Amino acid sequence: MIAANMIPLYVRIVAGIFALANIGYGIVGYFKPSQVFENSEEGVDVKGKGARYAGYEYASRNLAIGIGLLVAAAIGSPESIVMVMAVRALIEIQSMLINISLKKINEGFWTALAFLAIEVFVIVKMFV
Repeated sequence: MIAANMIPLYVRIVAGIFALANIGYGIVGYFKPSQVFENSEEGVDVKGKGARYAGYEYASRNLAIGIGLLVAAAIGSPESIVMVMAVRALIEIQSMLINISLKKINEGFWTALAFLAIEVFVIVKMFV
């Protein structure tokens, strides 16, 4: 692992931008929890309490991870950045596996793949 003062500035900037995207996505989830359920095709009532609470849980997860990543990027601790990015990478892998198991390679799969590529890039830069 490289020392904190050896982290390239662009890696911290990428982590910070990624953190802001997670924070924004989390905040939007509080105002529009229906984003969790794609078009209610599965018969999920997005106006019901259960769906709203699931949306809020999803949003709070993204918000918490985003805030954690923003703090890690601001401080510049390579260990913290790697840990938060690894958690995000696991979430993206989970999203991709869910899409594969549902036999739906859609925009959710490609978005998760793009985010996973960014996360892997940042993690690799901490060790090289």
